[in-house]
Formats: sequence, C-alpha cells, structure tokens
Amino acid sequence: MIVGVPKEIKLGEKRVALLPTGVAAFVTHGHTVLIEQGAGENSGITDAHYTAAGAEIIREAASLWERAGLIIKVKEPVAQELDFMRPEQIIYTYFHLASSESLTRHLMTRQVTAVAYETIQRPDGSLPLLVPMSEVAGRLAVQKGAFCLEAGNGGRGILLSGVSGVKPAHVVILGAGVAGQNACHVAVGMGAHVTILDIDPARLRYVHDIMGGHVTTLMSNRATVGEEVENADLVIGTVLIPGARAPVLVSREMLRRMRPGAAVVDVAIDQGGCFETSRPTTHNDPIYREHDVVHYCVTNMPGAVPRTSTYALTNATLGYGLALADKGLERAIAEDSALRKGLNVYQGRVTHKGVADAFGLNCAEV
Repeated sequence: MIVGVPKEIKLGEKRVALLPTGVAAFVTHGHTVLIEQGAGENSGITDAHYTAAGAEIIREAASLWERAGLIIKVKEPVAQELDFMRPEQIIYTYFHLASSESLTRHLMTRQVTAVAYETIQRPDGSLPLLVPMSEVAGRLAVQKGAFCLEAGNGGRGILLSGVSGVKPAHVVILGAGVAGQNACHVAVGMGAHVTILDIDPARLRYVHDIMGGHVTTLMSNRATVGEEVENADLVIGTVLIPGARAPVLVSREMLRRMRPGAAVVDVAIDQGGCFETSRPTTHNDPIYREHDVVHYCVTNMPGAVPRTSTYALTNATLGYGLALADKGLERAIAEDSALRKGLNVYQGRVTHKGVADAFGLNCAEV
C-alpha cells in the first residue's frame, strides 16, 4: 500500500503522524511511504531523517493525497484538504466527528473511509490511541489553567500553590479518567487544593489511593458539580463519552456564580466541550472571557508540546496503521474488534453510533 503523511496545517498544530522509525516499519512490511516536505520540522524531525528511513519526500500536498491509499494524520482534515480526499481512500487520524456535522457529511459525500483514533476501543473499554494524548492534555491543562489565573490574562491573580500563610488555589477536576487523573497528579504536585468528581466510585477510590489521600473525591451529580464550581478558582473539564458529544456538566448559570477572574480549561472541547459557554479556540488566540471567567478551549492542546506529543502518539498508532496497510480495511477490522470500533464513516455511511446519534443519522452495521 502507498502510505501518505501530509504536513499538519490546522492552526497551531505542530505534531506529525509518523516517526522515521514508523516509516522504517512500513517499508520493512513492503509498503511505500510518502512524507510531505517539512512535515516533521516542528517536532524536530528533518526530511533527511525520513529519507534515511526509506520515505519519499513529496513537495506538494495534493500530489501526496492523490497517490496515497492510506493517509495517516494527527488532526481532522481542514478546509484546504477536503477536496484532496477521494473515494475509498482510508484516512486514519483524530476526527472527533460528533462535534462537526459538516465534516461528517463531507466524508460521507466524498465516499472516504474514516478510521478515528479516538474511537478505537479494546474489549475492556480502554481507548489506546486516546490515552497518550489524554495524558498530555491532562497535565498541560494545569499549566494552562495557572496561566489563565495570572492577572495579566484576566485571572484572579492567584498562584496555584499559594505560599506560606496564603491558601493555595482550589482546583476542581470534572472526570477521573486518564486526562482527569493526570491533571490531578500535576495539580496536587504543584500544591493546589484539589477536588475531583466522577460518576464511577471505583475510579474515585483509585485516585484517592494513588494520591495518598491528598485529594478530595466526590460523586458527580448536578448539585455537587454546582457547589464545587461555584467555589473553585480553576475548573478543568475532562469528561468523555467515546465517539459521542461530551455532556455539558457546567451550565451558564453555574458559571455566572463563579468568582470573577476564575478560570476554566475545557479538555473535552474536541468533542464539543463540557461547559455550556465553551467555544473552540486556537494556540494563537487561546483564551476569552465570559461572565468574568477566563476560558481556555484550545481544540488541539497537545500541539503545544509537539515533540513529546508526537512520540507519545506514534508509539500508540503505529500498530493499527500497519494492520490497515498489511491486511486492508476489511480484514483488519474483521480480525480486531478494537480497530472495528474505530471505523466512523464507510462508503458514504456513518458506522459509529455516537456520531450518528449526534446528528440524527442512521448508523450502518459494520
């Protein structure tokens, strides 16, 4: 198969979808790998590194898309790339389609095959391709939250850790999954007073144990969320329903009751966000204020640390990518139930229930 890796052109996105070691793996398996010129520069990887691994460097994105049967990306195709897509081409990337009806319908119209990193799900419910970026986003969320609380950015002027004689900030984390747990680790490590909420008592027990009791754990419901948000300096939203739109846990009314200059970081914004007031932002213009609360809602947070993110992501995506190239789509998803759940659009039909439900579409059987 001809595998193509285009340069990411979403605003602020500096990751690349394949390392030179990944190129070597595909080449060893008998595949041809095309890398767009400069695709790895922002992650510290040169064209020479890719050439040494056996890749062919392509100057123009249109040529790469035209030749490749399997496109491997980091983020969903953006406007400039939509016309490059062709029928039966496999695109393997983060799509987050439940938050974009227009992209979903475009994929259907173009008859492409969309395999989404974020919905590949093992029988135990784990999301192996979402985990590494959730780890990065969770840890990064605390850094960005601290940035939002600085007075120069419209925040309350609070140091997360406090100092002797001064209380630390109160950080509330919604969701105790991978992103939430990682945010919790960093926030506690920085000395903040942390409360984490989830609907799963087992997760809360786990967080309480690994944090040695240095965190408050609460069952999540409307009343507890409202109370904790009202008294928080920083709220980090990390809730996730695989493939579906994120539930809105913090209403506009709850937000109005927050302290002036408090901050929210919406890690779930890729899936629509869990704050009613959330709207997507970019790394170039990451924050805005609404009801005197600073919002950070960047849709590709791990792109802020592209080298770390690229290595973490490609470690997870390579195996499934090789399966698609070696076996072809039909055999690959027949033999791997996790990969089968990654199929979101096929032959003009939506094949993931969460995406179909988000837009009132029929979900086709795989």
